[in-house]
This record gives sequence, structure tokens and C-alpha cells, in this order.
Amino acid sequence: MKRKIDYSLYLCTDRGLMSTPTVEEAVEQAILGGCTLIQLREKDCSSRAFCETACSVKAVTDRYNTPLIINDRPDIALAVGADGVHVGQSDLPCKILRRILGEDKIIGVSASTLEEAVQAEKDGADYLGVGAMYATGTKTDAAIVSMDELLKIRRAVSLPIVVIGGINRETAPAFRNIGVDGLAVVSAIIARPDIRNAARELLEIFKGKSE
Repeated sequence: MKRKIDYSLYLCTDRGLMSTPTVEEAVEQAILGGCTLIQLREKDCSSRAFCETACSVKAVTDRYNTPLIINDRPDIALAVGADGVHVGQSDLPCKILRRILGEDKIIGVSASTLEEAVQAEKDGADYLGVGAMYATGTKTDAAIVSMDELLKIRRAVSLPIVVIGGINRETAPAFRNIGVDGLAVVSAIIARPDIRNAARELLEIFKGKSE
């Protein structure tokens, strides 16, 4: 049975940016601060190292009953029993992923245009990562998505939407009360000295409890 997901604050890991010695510690602090969903992203390691890290991170997410998504790698997601996978436009298509993963896994798809978003929904995606909303150092080649395009996507699809790309304390208020389901964040949480507090602040901003 597919897990129900709270997309409010979605942490994407980045080993090169984190302020903690280990990914596991960063993930734990983020969850304690209020992150509701974790995506493990390991771009520069072997498959074996990725799998080992995924196993140890899943032990942390399981402890706090927080869903774990694996970036790009359905094989790793299946190997460690993660809740699902997130893919970009150049990765395996959602239809193929669904055949590999089955109906019980979550599949997220990155989209930067209305057409990509509509196609992802047709193909059976469970949620969309829309962005980059602002310029970001974590993905320098990402196209910038306008607020107008985001709103068009929101009107056109019924899937949950998380926004990503340059989301921080200054930009987060723009996404309150416009139908967006959550903030996907990298450096504004994982690179901060106090990861727990950084997560808490962003969640409060998004929920309208703080300016």
C-alpha cells in the first residue's frame, strides 16, 4: 500500500554542502527540525557506496517514521526498501519506473514547464518537483521557472507540487497560500550550522507562523 506523504518540507541531501560530519546526522537534525520527507541524492559515489549510505540513512528515517526517496536510482530504492524515487527529465521515464517499482512506490518527477508537468501526471507520477524557482548553486544548469508558469502548472494538474531551487527564508513566503504543497530545500537547511533550527524556521514560514 502506497504511503501517504506530507510534502510540507522536503530535504534533498548534498554531501558537498552539509555542515555535519555525516549524511545521517544531517538527516536526523533535519527531521527533528520538522522535515517531513527526505530525498537522498548521491551524485558522486559508486553504486555500492550509494547503497550503503541509503541503508544507514533509511535506519534514521525509519526511526522517525519519515519517508525516504532516492534520487535517480530505482535499483537503490528497491534494494533498501525506500518509499520511492525522484527523477528528472533525462532519467528513466515514469511509465517505465512504474513497471520496475510497482504501484506501491512513490515516483516524483522534476518539471520546469507546463507540458512536462502534464505529461508526468499522465504517466502516473505521484508528485512534481517544480523549479528551479530561483538561481541556485546546487544545479547551475537548471532553467528558471516563472511564478506565472508555476501557477499554470498548479491549475493544470492535481498532483502535489513541491517547489525547488533557491528556496530559503527570504523566498519561502512567496509560496504560501498559492496551492503549493511544500518546499524542497537543499542548502538553506543542510548547509546551515544549526540544521534543526533552519528546518524549523522554514516550516514555520511556509505554514504562515513566522515572517
